[in-house]
Formats: sequence, C-alpha cells, structure tokens
Amino acid sequence: MAPEDGCPLSVDEALSTTRAVRKRLDFKRPVAAELLLECLNLAVQAPTGSNRQGWQWVFVSDPEKKRALAEHYARSWFAYSELRGPEYASGDMRRDSMPRVKSSALYLAEHMHEAPWLLIPCIRGRLPADAPVAAQAGLWGSILPAFWSFMLAARARGLGTSYTTLHLVYERECAEILGIPYEKYTQAGLTPIAYTLGTEFRPAPRIPLESIVHHNTWGAPFPT
Repeated sequence: MAPEDGCPLSVDEALSTTRAVRKRLDFKRPVAAELLLECLNLAVQAPTGSNRQGWQWVFVSDPEKKRALAEHYARSWFAYSELRGPEYASGDMRRDSMPRVKSSALYLAEHMHEAPWLLIPCIRGRLPADAPVAAQAGLWGSILPAFWSFMLAARARGLGTSYTTLHLVYERECAEILGIPYEKYTQAGLTPIAYTLGTEFRPAPRIPLESIVHHNTWGAPFPT
C-alpha cells in the first residue's frame, strides 16, 4: 500500500517501512505547513517524562538558514566519514549494504539544504557531560519518541524524513542561527522533510533476532 494511493498504511506497515529517506526526497515539490502541523499534532501524543511536555519544535524553511544548518551538518559528516567504521564479516548484510548507505549519506550531506523543510526537535534542559545514565535516558526519552512519531506520521502522508544527529557537533552554532536558547534547550536531532519520489518502501534486511535476544540471563536463548 502507498499513502498517496488513498490506501492508509497499517501500523505494522508504517513501522516496517519508515526508512531514512535521502536520495528519494523530492526537493522540487512544496510541502504545506498545515501538513507538518498535522504530523506534529500526532507526535506530541508520545510519552514524555513526568508529562512535562518540555519539547519545542523548530521548523526551518528560510533558504539561507537551511543552507547554514546544512553546511554545519556537511562539515561534521565529512569529518565523520574519514573515521574508520565498524568492520563486518564477509556475508554480513551490514557489510554488503555499507557502500549504498555511504552513497546515500553523501547525497544528503550535499543536498540537505534543498529540502522544503528542516526540523530540529528540542527538549528543555541541558545535562552536564558526566550526567548519569538515568538522567540521560530521561532527557532523550522525553523527546525521541515524539520525534519518531513525527516521522511515522510523515511517512503515512507520503513524506520522507531522515533522523540525523551530526549537526550536533556544532549545536551551539546551529542554536545561534535559529535563536534557540542554548543553555535552556538541547537539540535532539535534525531531519529534512519532503515528499518522496515514489511511495513504495519495503522492510529493510536486519540481523537475525536470535543474535540479539536474551531470556532472563544475557546469552540465554529466547524460548521458541
């Protein structure tokens, strides 16, 4: 099923086909602001710690601001791409897909500013670098579920997104571009938003569940 064919996606279809869309973003087709608010209205139904709802959402359509954000993202991406990545054994699906992933990521780094919209979700608060795990989990757990819900809602409406974090290397600089109060709000990511070129997406290959599932004790197989 495809969202623009008038066939609404089931929950399972949305969850299994919401891809990181890069090369299939339609940069030429406008996206109505009302559609973004429709997605956001669903996104803010996500859980949030102590029901604080401390999120803020910065949508960016100004060409110069988009270009400035994209330049910081690309600067970070090119530095990251020079690092030695994980190595997988021959035959591992992750090794086989790596050239395609790198090509797609490079395309986004070079073209992100062309998307009709960029979105940066923010959460109130800023943790020290040595914050305990519980505090980190509480902060991210109060914004990332809503961010993902936004992307699911976008997918159901024929829009493509790609959850990225590399601009956060220059979070303070990006906060200055957008007037985000850096000391009070933490940015949680960045996504382009555009209609997709075609609406059919398939589930991605994943490593077998038996290699990642444990039962009662680490390493103990799940009963079948």
